[in-house]
Amino acid sequence: MKCPFCKKENDKVIDSRSASEGMVIRRRRECEACGKRYTTYERIEEIQLFVIKKDQRRELYNREKVLSGVYKACGKRPIPLSDQDKVVDELEKMLREKYEKEVPSSVIGEFVMQRLAKVDSIAYVRFASVYRQFQDIGHFMKEIKTLLAK
Repeated sequence: MKCPFCKKENDKVIDSRSASEGMVIRRRRECEACGKRYTTYERIEEIQLFVIKKDQRRELYNREKVLSGVYKACGKRPIPLSDQDKVVDELEKMLREKYEKEVPSSVIGEFVMQRLAKVDSIAYVRFASVYRQFQDIGHFMKEIKTLLAK
């Protein structure tokens, strides 16, 4: 493993912990060259899942793409990164349990919106505005009224 700071390959693992219900191993490492510490995650390599887009194209599921959308929705909100990561971890757990090869993008979007609604209403509306492609203020108002009704 190359150190992200000095790019040397000499490091040692100083702590290992199970995460995401045993699906991930979190390792805390220390570079023997520069002494800085960093974290790595080890995940099980699984069968690749394809996402069926709205226009029926298929593309590989990309965790980083989903995380990026969640991070943007939660930007400048008091939501710990661990809570944001948990939304994607829960999504992936559901996908592993219910889908083998393909999943409609709508399933992913709705699941993320549902989880964000529980975490933070502003993050929910931000995500929904991109996911549902709101065109004007009327769409925002309708979504906010729905949220307030709950």
